[in-house]
Formats: sequence, structure tokens, C-alpha cells
Amino acid sequence: MSAANTVTFYLHPKLRQQAERGNHNFIGHVAAVLESSGLTIAFDADDSLARLRALARPGRGLFLMDEPVGRNDLVFRKTYIYPFWHIEKQAKRWDWPVANETFDPAHQDQQKAENFYKFWQNRLFEDQAQMARKDGFVYVPLQGRLTTQRSFQFCSPIAMIEAVLAHDPYRPVIATLHPSETYTDAEQKALENLLARYGRLSVGTAPSAHYLQGCDYVVTQNSSVGFMGYFFGKPLILFGKTDFHHIALNVERIGVQTAFARVAAHVPDYAAYLHWFLQMRAINAGRPEVRTRVRTVLRGHGWPV
Repeated sequence: MSAANTVTFYLHPKLRQQAERGNHNFIGHVAAVLESSGLTIAFDADDSLARLRALARPGRGLFLMDEPVGRNDLVFRKTYIYPFWHIEKQAKRWDWPVANETFDPAHQDQQKAENFYKFWQNRLFEDQAQMARKDGFVYVPLQGRLTTQRSFQFCSPIAMIEAVLAHDPYRPVIATLHPSETYTDAEQKALENLLARYGRLSVGTAPSAHYLQGCDYVVTQNSSVGFMGYFFGKPLILFGKTDFHHIALNVERIGVQTAFARVAAHVPDYAAYLHWFLQMRAINAGRPEVRTRVRTVLRGHGWPV
């Protein structure tokens, strides 16, 4: 088999070992589709040297979450929860085709949506999601780089917290730090200054589901915690670009003041949306038709499968 007919998966060491043993469900399905089409499978690391090797290879590549290096390469990424995945041409979620589609709840099968919604509420959160309530506080899950406004953000995370406190002047605001982020002294100092200025602001350390169950609504840049809030029926205000914006209140589109003015009465069809976004627009690797779906997606990207 020629090198031009080889597809290389670029993976971090632990996942690479798992995939090479055939113990990764989604990668296994993708590999089976490729091999059944006469292509050869290979594996490599996901570091900078591997990316340089990818530039020199004549075949195709599949990168986990990282931007592809060649015009024939693709990225694959979990769609927030297992076993849902996307295979796309670019790594930025807000540039994915689903982000530019229009969601219309009237075009969804309501019974299927409700069944899907209840199943995944229970699967992910047991009875926590179905027993959600409003305890009178705002939940703000933070990500990284608290003092920096990145290209996909309306403002910095610190400025976002200030906006919440300014536009919702009565509710307590509970922020949480991302467990995988390392925050600089300057970032911690900026957050400490806000805590000193606003008695209503606190930093929580409980699991996100605890705050999702009790908050009135969620405010975030584009944290996946905001997406998880949909399973709790919680309205979401976004200060950044993302792929799950369709039923959120996006400050870049409608303005900060309007978003906060609308949030109390904002009740989108969470069940219909999640069924559309996950079951209809992602690849469900737990379904019998997963390989047919993978083949369809790869063909849509011009791959010979």
C-alpha cells in the first residue's frame, strides 16, 4: 500500500496506546471504515515534531482537537459528552458547519427529543438534572487567561464577571475555576480584587453539577459547562463564540444589556435542541449505524471511502 493511501491518527501517548490496541470505540469505528475502503491506518504522536512529519507525509491525517496541517487532513473531537463526536476540517468549534446552521424546534420530533433528553439527563446526572431548581444565584464557570480578551471573546473573563455584577445587581454570583488551568499571580490578584469589591461574588469549589442544579442561569465565555446546563433547563448567556450558541443569549449578537434583560424569561426547547445538536448533527458512536454515519461524514469532506 502506498504512503498516499495511509491515514495517520495523531494522538497523545495514552490515547495512542489505547487506539493501537483497538480499545478506543470511536477511533476503532473510524479505522474500520477506512480499512474497509482499502486505506492503511497508522499512528503518531501529537507533538510539534509529529506535526512536522505530517507536513512531509503524502497521505491523510486525523488530528485529535488540534488544527489539521494539510488540506486533506481533518480534526476529530468529542462533542462534549461520550459517545458523540465530530469530524471536521478545522479545530475551532465556532467555525464548524453546525455553528452556522439554523435550529428550528418546530422541525424536530418532539417525542424522540423528550425521550433522548430524559435518557441523557439520567445517564449524565441521575436525578440531579430532573430535580433542578432556582436558588437565586448566577453561575459563572471560568476557563483560562482571566485577564485577556481572546479573539473569540466579547471581553476578558474578568470583565465578564464585572458585567454580570453590574447587570444583575441583586443575585449572588458564584464563579468556579477550571480544574485543568494554571492561573498566574496576576490573574489570581485580579480575581481577588473583584472578590474584595463585591460581597455578592464568591468562588465555588463544588462539582459543576451542584451549581447547575441550583442556579437561576449560567454565564460563560464558551465553557462546556454552559452546554451541560441545558440538561438542567438553565438559560445561558454567552460572552464568546461557540458551536452550541443557537438557544443561548449571545451578547455579541444582542448586546449585554439585552441578554441580561431577557434571561429570566428565556425558556428555549432544551430537549429538541439537544436531540438536534447531538443525535442529528454529531456522530453517535454508540449507535448501530455509526460506521455508515462516519462514512457519510468522511465522504462529505472529500475522502475516498
